Amino acid sequence: MCGIVGFTGRQQAAPILLDGLEKLEYRGYDSAGIAVAQAGGAEPSIEIVKAKGRLKVLREMTDDGRSVSGTCGIGHTRWATHGEPSVVNSHPHYAKNKRVAVVHNGIIENYQEIREKLTKEGFSFVSATDTETVAHLLDKYYTGNPIEAISKVMFRVRGSYALGILFADRPGEIYAVRKDSPLIVGRSEQGNFIASDVPAILKYTRDVCFIPNLEIVKLTAVEIHFYNVDQEEVEETFSEINWDTEAAEKGGFAHFMLKEIYEQPKAVRDTISPRISDGHVDLEELGMSREELAKVSRLQMVACGSAYHVCMTARYMVEQTARVPVDVDLASEFRYRNPVMEKDTLVIVVSQSGETADSLAALREAKKLGYRVLGIVNVVGSSIAREADSVFYTWAGPEISVATTKAYSTQLAAVYLLAIGLGKAKGVIGEAQETQMVEELLRLPEKIERILEEKERIQWFANKFSHSKDIFFIGRGLDYASSLEGSLKLKEISYIHSEAYAAGELKHGTISLIEDGILVVGVATQKGLFEKLISNMVEVKSRGAYVLGVTSYGNYSMEDVANYTIYVPKTMECFAASLVVVPLQLLAYYVALGKGLDVDKPRNLAKSVTVE
Repeated sequence: MCGIVGFTGRQQAAPILLDGLEKLEYRGYDSAGIAVAQAGGAEPSIEIVKAKGRLKVLREMTDDGRSVSGTCGIGHTRWATHGEPSVVNSHPHYAKNKRVAVVHNGIIENYQEIREKLTKEGFSFVSATDTETVAHLLDKYYTGNPIEAISKVMFRVRGSYALGILFADRPGEIYAVRKDSPLIVGRSEQGNFIASDVPAILKYTRDVCFIPNLEIVKLTAVEIHFYNVDQEEVEETFSEINWDTEAAEKGGFAHFMLKEIYEQPKAVRDTISPRISDGHVDLEELGMSREELAKVSRLQMVACGSAYHVCMTARYMVEQTARVPVDVDLASEFRYRNPVMEKDTLVIVVSQSGETADSLAALREAKKLGYRVLGIVNVVGSSIAREADSVFYTWAGPEISVATTKAYSTQLAAVYLLAIGLGKAKGVIGEAQETQMVEELLRLPEKIERILEEKERIQWFANKFSHSKDIFFIGRGLDYASSLEGSLKLKEISYIHSEAYAAGELKHGTISLIEDGILVVGVATQKGLFEKLISNMVEVKSRGAYVLGVTSYGNYSMEDVANYTIYVPKTMECFAASLVVVPLQLLAYYVALGKGLDVDKPRNLAKSVTVE
């Protein structure tokens, strides 16, 4: 959600902090601020500059950072959780006497209790945030040893946090610590960095370390030291980020979302190709033998948002292909329902960032119960990747737009590969069927490209409905899962009320909402369910709905019912979700564009949801 950047080195810090925060704008925010250590003068100090609104306000206040001198600082973009969006509630926050400055991602759950105790001890609060309690706690415990003070704070606070900390009497030093909220360290010849996500520092370094949970980091211009909660120094490894710097830029596209829609053929190809060996699916990277896969009696899939819709698709795919029963849970529900699972259940957690708070908590719950966990994630070294027993990486590259597109498509590709591998291990599919499925998988990128060539038809249609009040999506089977994603994309970025329904449920209440002029999108790619879906489309059309049909080439009877039809290339029915989602993404994009909205930064949303 919020963004953190820190730099200490040989260059002026403020311009680097502002540049890094700009790369994190996609995470969603309502205010921004920087704190820079001032080493000159009678005694060291920390200068803080904060502004409500977009980052450009802070840039103007600081002359793009040139008016704030100093080579060590921290910055933050805030997404309000405690206290309204305002300058006083924005980060960084001072402690008493301004000798400590803090930026924070996450939520301190017991902040009210701490605040009351500190108030009785004479500490005064100026903001409504939970973060200010951390600043005052650090000030209370600080006697000259930053690591000791931070360790004591860790024992006092409950909740999730990623903290960047400056101590006025420690110019040139940044301290950082994390618990359940993402934070990375980067190193370069120019200096060292902290950040909440890779794009913030990709311009300066690719040499990064994902800070392990409950570890403290001390950074100077030339050194990085890691400590555990007992204040003992520990060794950590750095890894190279292989993302192309240009991949995190718009590259001539009007928005990151459109760019990432167009990157889907490559992303899907990059995810599939390394897992195909001599025409067979190779899942060796999972660290599970064929015999171990064959023993899997059930899959328990857990995710949030779009990743949850991937799991819905996977349920149909895996049960048909491998004949293994699949349960799908929202991560926020799985955590609290005390699930009953069979002994040989494989738990699969799906997350783009690998830091989604509820998904990470679900992973830990599953491991506590003794189950093997497979993580499907996009970010190498992320928390889910580190804590899962096995990892399946989706090679989507950096995804900047809040509304996921290419990460979703690569997650679909991952579950296809998993379903085929599981089906083969179970003996449900043979060599010939595997060969056929693999060949069709490898054709998906080319077919996505063909859909993108016809974006103008979708744009024309979207412009007609950019001022709709309500839009409904209907589908059956796999097409219902695709409808869920299409509806979510639309509501995320256009703010139009949209719902997706299993088409057979229309008559159980939903059809009462259909009236003249309402757009209903019917997705129909499954041959055995096509006629039933057509009947549902007739039902809504007879009640005044304007019907958009999305189907495969060859299903031309759709035009007898739909007012407008979008066709996608034919593929095996089990892979159709990878194709129909593309026009649904474009529909959402162009509807939002027609309304003049900020497609990449929808209101109230954040890219990586790192709080409950």
